Amino acid sequence: QVQLVESGGGLVQPGGSLRLSCAASGSIFRINAMAWYRQAPGKQRELVAVITSGGSTNYADFEKGRFTISRDNAKNTVYLQMNSLKPEDTAVYYCNADVVVRGFISDFAFWGQGTQVTVSS
Repeated sequence: QVQLVESGGGLVQPGGSLRLSCAASGSIFRINAMAWYRQAPGKQRELVAVITSGGSTNYADFEKGRFTISRDNAKNTVYLQMNSLKPEDTAVYYCNADVVVRGFISDFAFWGQGTQVTVSS
């Protein structure tokens, strides 16, 4: 139906950078908001950033300007540029999209499989 595929995760040293990508494919009529979440071991899943189809963005307070979310509507792809990474950023990062599926009127939430981000020296 609809698939979200994340890429760009990996191991990075403190202070380093990573760029995550998430591409949506399938029976897509329209994608409304796209977002990144993360979940560390023993912690609840938390919102990292969200971007609407119109380009409006919102960020979690813990980022303090370190992260930037962007979107390519033509490619159904969302990105998360992460700079000045800290060990506490270590988590599985999940892509989320509110999608209007072809043939349906209402929208549905879809999730990617997640990509591991590890910040360690």
